[in-house]
Amino acid sequence: MRRWNGWGDDTHQAELADFAKALIAELLGETKPLPDASLQEALERVPPSRAPDHPLLDTSSETRIRHAAGQSFPDWLQMRSGAFENIPDAVAFPETSQQVRDLMVWAAEQDVILVPYGGGTSVAGHLACPVSEKPQITVALTRMNRLLDFDRESQIATFGAGVRGPDLEAQLAAIGYTLGHFPQSFELSTAGGWVVTRSSGQQSLRYGRIEQLFAGGSLETPKGTLEIPSLPASSAGPDLREMVLGSEGTLGILTEVKLRVTPLAETEQFYTVFMPDWESGVAAIQAITQGRIPLSMMRLSNATETDVSLKLAVPEKKLSKLNMLFKLKGLTDQKCMLTFGLTGSKKQVAANQKLATIYLKQHGAKRILSKMLGDKWKEGRFKGPYLRHPLWEHGVGVDTFETAMDWSALRPYINVIEQKVTSALKKQGIPVFAFTHLSHVYPQGSSAYTTYLFPVASTYEETLERWKIIKKVASETVVAHGGTISHQHGVGRDHAPYLPAEKGELGMSALKALSKNFDPDQRMNPGVLIASEMASSTEPA
Repeated sequence: MRRWNGWGDDTHQAELADFAKALIAELLGETKPLPDASLQEALERVPPSRAPDHPLLDTSSETRIRHAAGQSFPDWLQMRSGAFENIPDAVAFPETSQQVRDLMVWAAEQDVILVPYGGGTSVAGHLACPVSEKPQITVALTRMNRLLDFDRESQIATFGAGVRGPDLEAQLAAIGYTLGHFPQSFELSTAGGWVVTRSSGQQSLRYGRIEQLFAGGSLETPKGTLEIPSLPASSAGPDLREMVLGSEGTLGILTEVKLRVTPLAETEQFYTVFMPDWESGVAAIQAITQGRIPLSMMRLSNATETDVSLKLAVPEKKLSKLNMLFKLKGLTDQKCMLTFGLTGSKKQVAANQKLATIYLKQHGAKRILSKMLGDKWKEGRFKGPYLRHPLWEHGVGVDTFETAMDWSALRPYINVIEQKVTSALKKQGIPVFAFTHLSHVYPQGSSAYTTYLFPVASTYEETLERWKIIKKVASETVVAHGGTISHQHGVGRDHAPYLPAEKGELGMSALKALSKNFDPDQRMNPGVLIASEMASSTEPA
């Protein structure tokens, strides 16, 4: 069963390796966990529902708690403490677009707030709606999860927007196709959620980001239904898909998505190679991308992440032999792990591997090409979030942030971001440990994804303040270097204060006008994207 207070299926129990425990002690010192609330304790705090009657609503306390938050760090603290700032008054479970349409009409009549809910995987505060005098109804699209139509000739598949990644891929695989969209949240996140947060899958280099895969669909708004037809291309004015992409539930609820799918590939392989240092690794993936070598993914870990990953992935005896090989090849502790994927026909994969190898050698790659490590990456590609649980139980808070910027801006950013984050709590004498990788690359630039760990405080309130300080430092550094405040996780409420730096005053006024047009009473997921009348959740108190 899905955890009520954390990530994923509660039958999956991740454990910290001895190496990880030793590393935590070395880097963060002694850590002590905070006490967790039980589900029963949390249920006893649920206030009475204010929801008006409606046949689709579930007002039970447990259902409301299970839909009260996403997976951002503030959400995590609320779940673990059992003290939620706000809990929806009810959860609706529509099964058709018409039922969502009816909910829109009913919401206007009853003056209630509507918050769309897909897989509950948001890490940017999309679901933690602020307390309001109006009843709040969460609209869970869980039951809208079927393949509704398939145009084989055009390779367009229409799904209910609540379909989760594994269910979507299983239904497509049964007819010989794939969407190829594999974010780390793949197990739980939904097609509709991918669209409205402008998600990027791990193999976006081959299949494209969700904006390339989203062909059209149906959006139910307070003003009516917006139907977006699927077209291969159009010069008939601005693309209406762009209004829906990244809208994060502020315009309405996406109920059906038309997706551009691809026949299943004949073969797929993943390899890991080692670069002498970070600069050579960055130069290699930049050259490969700008050379248009058709790989399906590339991920470059910096030296710190490389060291951690190897110790977690390779048994101690094998790692000892591998380290000896590294020395023979002249690789030092500055080496960086580069994992790449090859997808297509057997001939294509063989040819593209040769091309990639040429570029890698030109930039100093040593001849240590490991399919074992590549397979290990594939095996664990969706398991990272599960480590949050054992780390928390060990007294360690963990979070991530990501951005994307042009190559010319990326290099100076990478040189300072970890220094800024690791010293964020220096005044309090609290250590922070951070490491970074590049995982989505483009001819123009790349994403940069940083993970950081810090010891939790003696209270939940103080732990949240620590996170706020780090989040503020990280976000301000991203903005100062010209990066987007979110490459793949959306804006939500956590990132909303930093959006104007990217969009500008005129751009923000356009977003406000767009929201007002579709949602004149501002009842759709208030506070997301546009933070104007709200206190920032990222500002330290």
